[in-house]
Amino acid sequence: MYKLNIEIFLFSEPKHTEVTRGDKAMKRPTQVDVARLAGVSTATVSYVVNGLADGRVPISEETRLRVLEAIEQLGYEPDARAQALRLGNSQTVGLILPDIHNPHFWQTADGVEQELRAAGYHMLLSSADLDPDHGKDIFKELSRRRIDGLILMSAVIFQSEGAQQILTQLLKRRFPIAKIGEHEAIDCVVSNYEAATPEVMAQLLSLQHRRIGLIYGVRSPWDDLETDDLPVGSAGGLDRLLPYRECLQAAGLPVDPELVVTCGATIEDGYQAALQLLRLPMRPTALLAINDLLAIGALRAASDLGLRVPADVSLVGYDDIPLTSYLTPRLTTSSKDMIKVGREVVKLLLARIQDPDRPHQRVEVHARFIVRESTGPAPF
Repeated sequence: MYKLNIEIFLFSEPKHTEVTRGDKAMKRPTQVDVARLAGVSTATVSYVVNGLADGRVPISEETRLRVLEAIEQLGYEPDARAQALRLGNSQTVGLILPDIHNPHFWQTADGVEQELRAAGYHMLLSSADLDPDHGKDIFKELSRRRIDGLILMSAVIFQSEGAQQILTQLLKRRFPIAKIGEHEAIDCVVSNYEAATPEVMAQLLSLQHRRIGLIYGVRSPWDDLETDDLPVGSAGGLDRLLPYRECLQAAGLPVDPELVVTCGATIEDGYQAALQLLRLPMRPTALLAINDLLAIGALRAASDLGLRVPADVSLVGYDDIPLTSYLTPRLTTSSKDMIKVGREVVKLLLARIQDPDRPHQRVEVHARFIVRESTGPAPF
């Protein structure tokens, strides 16, 4: 679906400098090999490779073409790390996603890659895998790499004390960082569902739904704590959970703990959570899943129980991943426009690279509620 020109960061280094052609292992060609074939010095090869043979150093056009021909013949590729050391930049930006399995985050990566490519940069991509310790390790490793800046999307990274220490060190060094999500010290692009969720609840309540279940598919340090006093965005999904509670209370309806199921973040987790809710003696007439993957699992669960969506149960997701427009029925959802968010965060980061001393910047992208076919009147 997305055509991303990226590197995937896998925590591995090549064990040798050989390439294989056919059945033969061949040593990777160097500037020495190019110089020998072209009959010039390695300095001349370096000048040509680094674009200094265009009048800035006295190299004839005939010599330049001979070097280029040798490079082509040998298949020589300059060492990107060595070039970065010489030039003082790598034209590469790191991006850490929360979960590489969710298409919602690939939309973000798509937007980031589009904007970076337009500016002549490459993207180095990694995933925190919804694990604070793993996220901290990736954050630490990427911060040591020769990259020009770093974009953080994963909130789980900041749940680690070690990650906070790394962040403090990077900010002292004035290392360019931007974040998707609220942060007081880092340039950030903010887009959440705090305003969209009341729209969701208003629609369901207007359709006479009074028992509305919530599939709260997130694991966080706050799962077993009271969340009434926590700010929206301090843990994944709170910008949906808290407005859900508030809207029920405002409508004079009880907040029934039995109707809120906490689970993991996969389609299977959504499936199992929906089965639990839909098998209740007084089952909900509508389900709210905090992302579209969970909603897809819930759609299957309803079908397996012989329930029709939306005739027997309405269903709402979040994120508007591309698949939601092709389900049967098409899924009612909300969108943060993550491609736009990705592009905006790159603009902030590149501006920070150009001016490390600029004031803290915050950009807000508003979410929108999208009504499709999976919501309808409550059954009577």
